[in-house]
Amino acid sequence: MALVAMLVALACMVPTARAQSSSDEVHITPRKPPDAPKDPRDTIDPALKTHTKPIKVDVDLVLVPVTITDPMNRLVTGLERDNFQVYEDKQAQEIRHFSSEDAPISLGVIFDMSGSMSNKMEKAREAVVEFFKTANPQDEFFMISFNDKPELLADFTRSIEDIQGRLIYTVPRGRTALLDAIYLGMNKMRDAQNSKKALLIISDGGDNHSRYTDGEIKSMVKEADVQIYAIGIFEAAPPTPEEARGPRLLAEITDITGGRTFVIDNPNELADVATKIGIELRNQYVLGYRPKNPVRNGRWHKIKVKLLPPKGLPPLTVYARSGYYAPSQ
Repeated sequence: MALVAMLVALACMVPTARAQSSSDEVHITPRKPPDAPKDPRDTIDPALKTHTKPIKVDVDLVLVPVTITDPMNRLVTGLERDNFQVYEDKQAQEIRHFSSEDAPISLGVIFDMSGSMSNKMEKAREAVVEFFKTANPQDEFFMISFNDKPELLADFTRSIEDIQGRLIYTVPRGRTALLDAIYLGMNKMRDAQNSKKALLIISDGGDNHSRYTDGEIKSMVKEADVQIYAIGIFEAAPPTPEEARGPRLLAEITDITGGRTFVIDNPNELADVATKIGIELRNQYVLGYRPKNPVRNGRWHKIKVKLLPPKGLPPLTVYARSGYYAPSQ
């Protein structure tokens, strides 16, 4: 049966990974319903001294959230199980689970409160509220703010009003401990009740005050089953080397998890992009497979998702996590 492509408007025109396309959704009508040491001069904050065992994937069933976009960066929905192939360590795997339902999510926002955010704070607050408006009643969310150090601004809640109220009293000041904030957010996510988890980072510069290194944080996010998205508000001519590295640092962290970084240069675009990310999290495919050669070796196993798109479609882009750590026992 011929596949019919339908465009469904999801939001207004918003910037994307270099801030230029709409958040329309491209829907592919399915042929059949889918199956169901740090700096010694500093005192280490207790929250950053929490060391727990890495999150390991259940080797019996590996779940891979996948986002598909077209050349205009619009979401592509309506694809079927047969349109996907999954490889682990270059070996093809049988997709045993396939869904595209809006499952409950545990969401965390990592919110930049450093001094450089002063002229962007109003729009950044608005972006947080708009992001949470895409939530459904089963979702839960928390918020971490950061400047010289991270702070849990709001623990897990289902109340958008609670977080919105706490945001009112935030005052931007100090430097940027972004990596420490991600560390705290990943640890907080261990308390999540939902199996699907995601973090959203809103920041305007690179890290210049963290105790953890980017290598340590990248290792941590590789070990965790959490998607990370970021909205970077960067200047065209960054005044410091740290800020110049900001876009690349965020992209490297988000790409590992199957999320992505949206770079914008106008704070007025914040709310629209936040909404776009929220909608994207609701329109993902989830592929599940049992490894053909299951091993409990504690090692990193690469995942590659390939697309077999219906005929007549333009080139599509696949966003998926790059791998997982198997249990060690």
